[in-house]
Amino acid sequence: MTLTKILIANRGEIAVRIIRAANDAGIASVAVYADDDADALHVRLADEAYALHGTTPAESYLSIEKLLAIAARAGADAVHPGYGFLSERADFATAVQNAGLTWIGPDPATIETLGDKARARALAAEVGAPLVPGTPGAVSGVDEVFAFADEHGLPLAIKAVFGGGGRGMRVVRERAEIADAYDAAVREATAAFGRGDCLVERFLDRPRHIEAQVLGDRHGRIAVLGTRDCSLQRRNQKLVEEAPAPFISDELRARIHEAAAAVCAAAGYVGAGTVEFLLGDDGTLSFLEVNTRLQVEHPITEVVTGIDLVQQQFIIAAGAPMTVPTEIPTFGHAFEFRINAEDPGLGYLPTPGTVAKLELPAGPGVRVDSGVYQGYTVPGSFDSMLAKLVVWGADRDEALRRARRALAEFVVEGVATVLPFHRAVVADDAFAAPGGAFGVHTRWIEEESTAEFEPASAVAAPGVPRLTRLPIELDGKIVELGLPESLLARLETGAVTQGAGAGAAGAGSAGGAGSAGGAGDTAGALTAPFASTLASWSVADGAVVQAGDTVALLEAMKMEVPVKAPVAGTLRHGTEPGAALAAGAAIGNID
Repeated sequence: MTLTKILIANRGEIAVRIIRAANDAGIASVAVYADDDADALHVRLADEAYALHGTTPAESYLSIEKLLAIAARAGADAVHPGYGFLSERADFATAVQNAGLTWIGPDPATIETLGDKARARALAAEVGAPLVPGTPGAVSGVDEVFAFADEHGLPLAIKAVFGGGGRGMRVVRERAEIADAYDAAVREATAAFGRGDCLVERFLDRPRHIEAQVLGDRHGRIAVLGTRDCSLQRRNQKLVEEAPAPFISDELRARIHEAAAAVCAAAGYVGAGTVEFLLGDDGTLSFLEVNTRLQVEHPITEVVTGIDLVQQQFIIAAGAPMTVPTEIPTFGHAFEFRINAEDPGLGYLPTPGTVAKLELPAGPGVRVDSGVYQGYTVPGSFDSMLAKLVVWGADRDEALRRARRALAEFVVEGVATVLPFHRAVVADDAFAAPGGAFGVHTRWIEEESTAEFEPASAVAAPGVPRLTRLPIELDGKIVELGLPESLLARLETGAVTQGAGAGAAGAGSAGGAGSAGGAGDTAGALTAPFASTLASWSVADGAVVQAGDTVALLEAMKMEVPVKAPVAGTLRHGTEPGAALAAGAAIGNID
């Protein structure tokens, strides 16, 4: 079988990564885009690009029907899902295959087995992989969570059965937090994956997150391409990764490789995948889950092995044996720094907006995978990742020195980013580990990091170039033409000068929203700290609340952030759930 044209069912930097790999392999690429992504880099780079006619994930990148219709229209013969969105959905893989297309990923049955965390745990137990106590399947309600805590103790993890990337997961350290954490995990899992089933596991204290990269082909071969450490996380989502995983014994590394290979072999794994483990502070190793897709952090494995994982995905999907040597080469050490549009000075709140200035680092051992460019408007509807900085060195110390240099060269203006955190952490002894004293773990940022960051300068709400679609007669045929709303506004007003563009319109609308109701002038004002959507009210209108109570939940860039009552009093709702909010917009007040 030969792949000739691939539809990429994704966006951002991973879509760019796959487009470039397809170009290197002589394969045509088809991009898809939501309205907010009409001017995105992946749209510009692909051989063809088609509109998904939607603004939310559900209307666009999560619409199986739309994606398959575009694949048929474009004449694609294969689909690559990237990561996130539909990448771990067995029903999507099945639909792709039923449409006569090649699915670049594991078989649907494998995705279904390993994507169900309860079944994955059972499979891991069958092959003798290390495991901590956990429920055999999804719990029926919060009472079972309390019962598990009473039997096995705290801390515990409540995890979405279907999903990954830290979404639909809550770590509970106090019994009083169980009910709220369970409700939040179910709600987030339902929103992200369409199913709210959750299981419970004993959570290892101060754990490191270590994973193994795996490839499997249809010729019966399973290859483990080494380990990665992904312990630097915030809200259970990774910020920094490195390969190979440092400061572990050869015996432990071999055990991780063996367990990863055994789990994938038992599942009949085909394609690229990652088996994740937690390593407790006491040395306890436990299987966590299998991600049945390409990982965000795959580049660091590529640079220490010289193996292009996306090209291997293409080869395996075409039915050929993987072209990976029996003895996997490893050389040097690599770090990946996720450059997210988040403000570490405000608790890593997302900051959509326009990238006013972008200067990328370069030089020996430096690679940048990015989905943005200077002048690009980062929408608030999708993930916060702008780019990934990958740095290689002959050993960990050299890679750290290069990382410090590259991070100093990296400039992003117009949106806040996590660059200040990265620059601080590579100089922190807990991470740099002089003398081998590696001190970070998955809760290190929240619990032990002493770095303090100033909030970024105020960022205006993004003037996303939304499209208005109009029927136009062209050569006697009615076609649909998508025009930016900013252009239509200028045409309507006659303002055709550069200064009357989308940026000015966006700034004006942001200011109007921020001053709505005048609530921002009172001590009890409830405002959106960043451009977001009001996901829900946690307390009824007219209810009495105490200072510090969670009264609402905001959602942006796939993150759910609580709004706390600044004072005690009576809550007054000022807007409805689902409303789009600019940074500083009033959502209610406490009298």
